[in-house]
Amino acid sequence: MPRSSAKTAKTRSALGLPVAMSGQLTARIMFAGRSSSLSAQMVAEVRDQLFAKALKPGDFLGSEKELAARFGTSRIVARDALRTLEALGIVEIRMGKGGGARIAHGNPRLFAEALAVQLDLSGVSAAEIMDVQRAIETLGAELAAEHATADDIARLRALLDQAEAAIDDLDRFTRASRDFHLAVAEASHNRVIVVQLLSLEHISWPRRNATATPKLARHILDTHIKLTDLIEMRDGAAARALMSDHVGMIRARRVAEHGERDGGSSCC
Repeated sequence: MPRSSAKTAKTRSALGLPVAMSGQLTARIMFAGRSSSLSAQMVAEVRDQLFAKALKPGDFLGSEKELAARFGTSRIVARDALRTLEALGIVEIRMGKGGGARIAHGNPRLFAEALAVQLDLSGVSAAEIMDVQRAIETLGAELAAEHATADDIARLRALLDQAEAAIDDLDRFTRASRDFHLAVAEASHNRVIVVQLLSLEHISWPRRNATATPKLARHILDTHIKLTDLIEMRDGAAARALMSDHVGMIRARRVAEHGERDGGSSCC
């Protein structure tokens, strides 16, 4: 067996995973943009056990020394793997006596901005972002109508009051509108929707809305009021349709603001 294959087999067996023997071990692991290495393989093994539910939040993975011994590697390799796992949010590391790595308790919001940065660096267009945002927000509105609590409705009403008070200050109104859209997503009680929307809004939602007008602000507020009424009435289909039209209008404006050509119609 080639040396690299032997190392892979040792890595898999260290975690109690089956070792595939097929003439040549296929441990071609490409993770986080890094070439295949023993450290990357260690990271992938932990990740795979996490997805397989063999590891769960709070489980003790071990100290740097213990992991090095378990995998038959140097402490430098184990340290590199732990740093990668920590950077990915998979483990939390405590230093000192009794320290070591434990599987982290997830906080997807921590990575919303990181995803937004990568999307932006990839050069995605405003149209692409808004198409996905429209899909997410329409589903979020429908689920909000199904799952919103009394506290969720109260939160939406409070944000409507804030927007009404800020209607003559278009920058404040824009921020209040963003908070309203996020509150609708949170009322869906689906964390995946919330995190996806947070990521997209880092790119799509302007800090200052230079093209906003008082007429547009009034139209938006009226739409938000109607949407809140539909959510409170548990009318999921109507809430979905209204949000689709609303985000479609926002999409047309964002595409125009970015100077992109698009076949959609604008409004307001």
